[in-house]
Formats: sequence, structure tokens, C-alpha cells
Amino acid sequence: MRRSSFRQFEVFEAIARRGSFTRAAEELFLTQPTVSMQIKKLSDTVGLSLFDQVGKQIYLTDAGEALLVTCREIFESLNNFEMQVMDLKGLKKGKLRLAVVTTAQYFAPRLLGSFCKLYPGIDVSLEVSNREGLLERIRGNRDDLYVLGQPPKGLDVIYKNFLDNDLVVLAPSNHPLAGVPNIPLARLESEPFIMREPGSGTRMALERLFNIHNLNLNMRMELGSSEAIKQTILGGLGISVLSQHAFSAATSMGQLTVLDVECFPIKSQWYVVYLAGKKPSIIAQTFLDYLGDTANQVISEQSNIAAPTL
Repeated sequence: MRRSSFRQFEVFEAIARRGSFTRAAEELFLTQPTVSMQIKKLSDTVGLSLFDQVGKQIYLTDAGEALLVTCREIFESLNNFEMQVMDLKGLKKGKLRLAVVTTAQYFAPRLLGSFCKLYPGIDVSLEVSNREGLLERIRGNRDDLYVLGQPPKGLDVIYKNFLDNDLVVLAPSNHPLAGVPNIPLARLESEPFIMREPGSGTRMALERLFNIHNLNLNMRMELGSSEAIKQTILGGLGISVLSQHAFSAATSMGQLTVLDVECFPIKSQWYVVYLAGKKPSIIAQTFLDYLGDTANQVISEQSNIAAPTL
């Protein structure tokens, strides 16, 4: 393996990540024959096939899976070394790979915007996924840090809360319960709910609350994004529970309202997570420190979100 070139590892990792020789060639600005030749040389060195092809789909072999883990460890070690060198020079340069659940996309760009102004030498990549997709990325060690509303169970991770995440009941502004004070929680049993997919942190929090009070949740529809839920609420198909960060006065234009229901808002937190066996890079640690210093400011900027009528 020591006879293999770094370029061969780059080509292999790009193919594995993109699932295509053609897309990998485009990403690396290489011709497809060049990419195929590099993989053939690497396979010959390993002595085993790295990919299986079924129709137009390619899949990693067991040897390919093992090599992919090794490649990513090599790339991560080199990136960390570059960051350490820049830090010794008094510079903050490098790359931050951040992955967040879909609801966090409403505030993550704001956090990243001010972070990049403070550290213009840091490049940031942002991946947005549902909870199951994010858990898969954590298992695969695909990113530096992860942001979600509930710490993952069954994974050996370090997590830290950094921002309040109040969950509120959202309804159309013309809903019969709009403006009614102190609505009993049991009153919501008869209301049709529009919720996120199973496994969503918001959904788990609502189901836990209903179970504690021995109430039944009338689930009418499951949708994969908060935006779709908001539009469905506006269409009069039901109510929902969403993070206060998932909507704003600007987007709702007075058409949505937060119902005054007992036990709400459900107090929750946003968490930043990374694998327990992985020491954060200098850049990742810089972002972790930044989150600790910036959370209160973000809450202040979004204080208008908590208004009863949006």
C-alpha cells in the first residue's frame, strides 16, 4: 500500500462518496479513463477488487469499505496537521464540516455567517438532513460536528447544549382555539396533528408529553420538513408542534398563531455533537467555543419569534 499514491486515494474516496466514476472525474477535473486507470492500479496494489458493479450502480466491496475508512483517516490526519501548522503561525485556516437536522437550517446559516466573518480563512461545508440521515453521518464519521435537537441514543458521543429550543403548538390564525387562554392539553386529543417523520426530535418530545398524561395523539399526516408542515397548517388540515426557530413573522405574515396550551412550550435544547473517540480539530474546537459565546445573542435576535401571533 505504501506504493499507492495520495492521488489514487483521493480518486477512490471521491468515487465512493459520489457513487459514480463520472461524477468523481468531474469533481477532480480528471478524465474518466484517468480515473478508471487510477482505480485499477490501486486495486492491483491491494490485490482485491474495490468496487462491484450491478447494472449502472457501483457498490464498495469489503476491501473497499475498509480502504474508505483508512482514506478518511488519512485525509483527516493531514487536515489536522495543516490546521496545527496554521495555528502555530497565529492563523485560523482550515475547513469545518458541519451537519445539522432540517429544523436547524433556520438558524445555522446565521451562526455560520458571523463565524466566517470572525475567521475568514475558515471554509465551511454545511449538510442538512433529517434525524435518521444525520445519525448515519455520525456513524460514518462524515463530519466534524453535528447539530440536533435530541442527543443520539446508542452512539458513543460527546454532546453539549448551546441554544434553547422551545417547542410550541402552531395553528392557523383563524383556528377556533386561537386567542383562547390556558387551553387544557386534553383538548388537543381531538385535533388532527401534522407531524414530522418517526424519529424526529420534535415528534419524540410531543409523543413523550402525551404519554405522560395518558393522552392519544390524533396523527393525521406525516411530512418530512417543517416548511411542508407550515404550508399544510395554512391549508387548514390540522395543527402541529414545531420549534420556535422553524418560523418567523416575516414568513408567516400573520397567518399562523401559537396556541396557549398548558405544558407548552416544551422546553428543549439544541445540541452540538461529535464522536467520543474523536478529538475535535482546532477549527472544530474554535467553532465549539464560538457557539458557547454566541448562543445568548442568537436567542436575543430571535425573541420576536415567540410572539403569540405570527
